[in-house]
Amino acid sequence: MIPCPKKKKKKDEESIIWGKRFDLLVEDHRPRKEGEELCQLLIWGSRRRTFIFKMVVNMGLVGCIFLLFVISGFKVGADGSDHKYKQGDRVPLYANKVGPFHNPSETYRYYDLPFCSPEHVTEKREDLGEVLNGDRLVDAPYQLQFRLERESEVLCKKKLSKDKVAQLRDAVNKDYYFQMYYDDLPIWGFIGKVDKDNKADPSEYRYLLFKHIHFEISYNKDRVIEINVKTDPNFSVDITEDKEVEVEFLYSVKWKETDTPFEKRMDKYSKSSSMPQHLEIHWFSIINSCVTVLLLTGFLATILMRVLKNDFIKYSHDDDAADDQEETGWKYIHGDVFRFPKHKSLFAAVLGSGTQLLALAMFIFLLALVGVFYPYNRGALFTALVVIYALTSGIAGYTATSTYLQLEGTNWVRNLLLTGCLFCGPLFLTFCFLNTVAIVYSATAALPFGTILVILLIWTLVTSPLLVLGGIAGKNSKTEFQAPCRTTKYPREIPPLPWYRSTIPQMAMAGFLPFSAIYIELYYIFASVWGHKIYTIYSILFIVFIILIIVTAFITVALTYFQLAVEDHEWWWRSVLCGGSTGVFILGYCLYYYYARSDMSGFMQTSFFFGYMACICYGFFLMLGTVGFRASLLFVRHIYRSIKCE
Repeated sequence: MIPCPKKKKKKDEESIIWGKRFDLLVEDHRPRKEGEELCQLLIWGSRRRTFIFKMVVNMGLVGCIFLLFVISGFKVGADGSDHKYKQGDRVPLYANKVGPFHNPSETYRYYDLPFCSPEHVTEKREDLGEVLNGDRLVDAPYQLQFRLERESEVLCKKKLSKDKVAQLRDAVNKDYYFQMYYDDLPIWGFIGKVDKDNKADPSEYRYLLFKHIHFEISYNKDRVIEINVKTDPNFSVDITEDKEVEVEFLYSVKWKETDTPFEKRMDKYSKSSSMPQHLEIHWFSIINSCVTVLLLTGFLATILMRVLKNDFIKYSHDDDAADDQEETGWKYIHGDVFRFPKHKSLFAAVLGSGTQLLALAMFIFLLALVGVFYPYNRGALFTALVVIYALTSGIAGYTATSTYLQLEGTNWVRNLLLTGCLFCGPLFLTFCFLNTVAIVYSATAALPFGTILVILLIWTLVTSPLLVLGGIAGKNSKTEFQAPCRTTKYPREIPPLPWYRSTIPQMAMAGFLPFSAIYIELYYIFASVWGHKIYTIYSILFIVFIILIIVTAFITVALTYFQLAVEDHEWWWRSVLCGGSTGVFILGYCLYYYYARSDMSGFMQTSFFFGYMACICYGFFLMLGTVGFRASLLFVRHIYRSIKCE
C-alpha cells in the first residue's frame, strides 16, 4: 500500500486574499507524487460519496415531512366535526357524482347533468385518497336541517331545452344513479326509470325523470344515525320526446327517532357482506380450499418425502460403497444447480419489487384487520396504498441490491434504477393512458394536475430516496451467497425433455392449484372493486391470502424438485415463473368476469378494467414469483446440504 504523505499546513487558509490566489493556483498545478495523487483521488471520492449520502438522507427527511403533510387529511369525519347537532342546525350535505350503474369507473360531476344547483357552488376540500377514488364533493341544493321536516318543498323550476332533455334521456337509458353524503353517510338513488310496460320494441319505451325525492332520516338524541332516499314514479316527467319540458323539482324530509347508537350506524352497510347466506359461502370457500390444499399438498408431500428419503439412502450408499459409480438424478447436477441465472439485474429487480409488494400486502391486511377500512371511509384504502408503497421502497432497494451483489453483479446503481421502474414504470404508463381517456370523457376519474404533482413529489422525495438508502444498506451488508456445493467452470448440457417439462406447461400446472384455492373469493372481491357491493370480511380474505402463499410455495418446491430430478439445472427463473403464474390465471379470470359476470360496457370502463387489472395481476406475478423462488431456494439448499457433494 502506498503511504499518504502528510499535508502541509497553509497559512491562514480561511483568510486568503485575491493577491495570493495566483500562488495557490501555481502550487496546485505542481507535479505531485504518485502516492499523493492516489490519496487525493481517494479522499475526493470519499467526500463525494459522503455528500451524496447526506443529500439522499436529507431528501428522505424532507419527503417524510411532506408525506406527513399529505396524509394529514387522512380523517374519519366529513368536516372534522363531532357529528352533534341541535334542532335547526345545518347538517353537511354534499353531492358527489353521477354515472351509469353498471360502469363504476365512468362517473361524472353531479352538476354535469341539468339538476337544480345553488347560486354559489362550493367544492369540498378533499384528501388524496378521495381524489384518487374519483370523489368530487360539492354543496347540494337540498336543505336538510337537523330535525326539521319538509313536505313537497319546491327545490327549483327549470325549463329543459331539447338538448338537456336528450342528455337526461340518455342518462336514464344507461341507469344513471346519483351519490350524496349526509353527515358522512352515503346516499344513492336513480335519476329516473325506463317504463317498458311489457313492450318488446325499444322505440315504444317511455323514459321517466324523477322530480320528487323523499328523505327519511333517523336520529338518536343529537346525532344522525341513518338516511334513506325514496323516489316515487308517480312524481315523474316524461322525457321520451325531443321537446322542451318545464320541470318543478320537489323534495320532502321526514325524521324519526331510533335507539341505534352512533358507534353502530355504519353496521348497516357492512351487513350485506356478512349476512348468514354470504358467510356460509365464504366459509364453504375456505373449507373447500383447505381440504383441497391439504389433500393435494399432503399427497405431494408424501411422494416428495418418500422419494427424497430413497434418494438420500441411495446417495449415501453410493458414497460409501462405490465412488466410481455414475451419479444420476438431482445429485448429478450438484456442480450446476447453484450456477447464477442469466439476466442477474432483472432477476434481482424482480425479487426486490416482489418483496416490497408482499410487505405492502401484509401492512394493508394489518390495517384492515384493526378496522381502518370501514365501509365508506372515503379514500382510506387509496391513501394507505400510496403511503405504504412509498415507505416500503427501501425494502425493494435493500433486497434487490443485496441479491444482485450476491449474484456477483457489478453495476448495482443500474440495478437500483431497474428495481425502481420495474413495477412503477408499467403502472405509470397505464395511468397516463387511462387518465387521458378520463380527460376526454370529462369523468371524475381524471386526476387534477395538483394531485398528479403531489404523487410525483411523493415518488421523488420519499420513494426514490428510500429506495437509494435501501440499496446503499444492501451494498454495505456484503452478504455472500451461501451455496452448499461448488459450481463447475462449464455448465452441463441439459438432456432432451418431453414437451410437458417445458416452461409453459409447468407454469399452467403451478398456477392452477393456487388459483383453485382463491377463485370463489375472487368473485366477491371483483363485485366490490368493480361493482357496488361491500366487502368487509377481511379476516376471511386474510386466511385465503395465507393459503395462497402456502400453496404457491409448496407447488413451486415440488415442481423444482421434479425439474432437478430430470437433470435440468436452470431452476432459478423457472421457480419465479411458476410461482407467479397465478397472476396469469387471475388475468384470465378477468376476461371471464367481464364478459360473463358483469354488465360493464363502453371504451372507458373497458380500458379502466383491463388496464388496472393488468397492473394488479402483474403485481401478483412479482409477489408470488418471489415467494416461489424463496421457497425453492430454501429447499434446494436443504437437499444439497444433506448429501456429500464435491
